[in-house]
Amino acid sequence: MAARKASTEITLALLKPDLLANPEFVESILSEIRNNRHGVEILRRKRVFWTQEQARAFYVEHRARFFYDRLVRYMTSGPFEAMALRGPGAVAWWRKEMGSTRPVQMRISNPSCLRARYGLTDTRNS
Repeated sequence: MAARKASTEITLALLKPDLLANPEFVESILSEIRNNRHGVEILRRKRVFWTQEQARAFYVEHRARFFYDRLVRYMTSGPFEAMALRGPGAVAWWRKEMGSTRPVQMRISNPSCLRARYGLTDTRNS
């Protein structure tokens, strides 16, 4: 039986405010995306500066969680970069590149992922 080819997908990627404070980090990540071997490409990029209302609407699924207000404050603390990534298996590829939301744990279990390299805390996880 032939191997099944991953379908083309589009996924949202956010480079968060703390990361945008360092242009070298942003360029490094953009370069990694552009040079990946999985066929994932940047379809569109946009610099965004959310209002409190926009951040609350985007993260509404976390409203009852203890970190919700902290997350909203963080995502409205400065601009971030929103990107649409497209390619075969783009969703799984981007999740793997990011790593879990816990940067400290990722430094041990997956040190090459973006959050291990650039994340600061569970909220400021780049």
